[in-house]
Amino acid sequence: MGTEAAVAKLLIITGMSGAGKTIAVQSLEDLGFFCVDNLPPVLIPKFAELIESSKGKIGKVALVIDLRGREFFTALSESLSYIKDHYTIDYEILFLDATDGVLVQRYKESRRRHPLAPDGLPLEGIKLERRLLEDLKGWATQVIDTSNLKPAQLKERIISRFTNLGQNSISINVTSFGFKYGMPIDADLIYDVRFLPNPHYIDHLRPNTGQNPEVYDYVMKWPETQVFLTKLLDMLNFLIPLYRKEGKSQVVIGIGCTGGKHRSVAIAEYLGRMLGSSDTEVVRVSHRDADRDRH
Repeated sequence: MGTEAAVAKLLIITGMSGAGKTIAVQSLEDLGFFCVDNLPPVLIPKFAELIESSKGKIGKVALVIDLRGREFFTALSESLSYIKDHYTIDYEILFLDATDGVLVQRYKESRRRHPLAPDGLPLEGIKLERRLLEDLKGWATQVIDTSNLKPAQLKERIISRFTNLGQNSISINVTSFGFKYGMPIDADLIYDVRFLPNPHYIDHLRPNTGQNPEVYDYVMKWPETQVFLTKLLDMLNFLIPLYRKEGKSQVVIGIGCTGGKHRSVAIAEYLGRMLGSSDTEVVRVSHRDADRDRH
């Protein structure tokens, strides 16, 4: 009771150019966020004051910040420190990222010039921007890697993370992947399960994924699997409350095997069932590479 004012949310959206900030803003607008694009960081406290003085009428604001130089980073740091000292607003930083190769391809397809390399190659601007944003990415409460996401998938990801999540809630995202396709760059925790017996070498199991009951049971039946899961759950049940206490609103857990089809999928499915025991935890399970070789 009487906690509505504390739920007011200020969301800072930033990240690599071409990583999907426009789609993120459109998705948040659909959720009722008041969105402002390309806002100078020095004006952030003004929006915090607007939220506070509205007495609940303006509860959700999303600001897109593009950092083009060190002075912007300093201004953002000072503005967020001011908010923390003077207001009771819950703020988060959403950082959108993608691999260099994907960003180059997107610039080629759109025929746009990179804002930090208007007269040069897109890759030059991408590398410069990544260096400028390195510290800010470390501040982020949420990082989303859009490299393998279609626009509709990114929109679904944004909506699922910012719908009906309270101030003290945490979103737990468990994703399986194949090491041969690269590790997910937005993962907070990575666990390698390539030491487990591999269903790939069982002819009738090979075509299926870890979501198939036979494959799942094969992965789970080994003593080393059970010992690993006991230790892993113990670790996660220790870490997740500490992440929430620190103020993180999401944790991304990556479970990797060779191809991301059998062992990692089964373990991710298991974690999806076992985590999220309280009403302040929302669990999502996804499988990045499970269907990659179907065709």
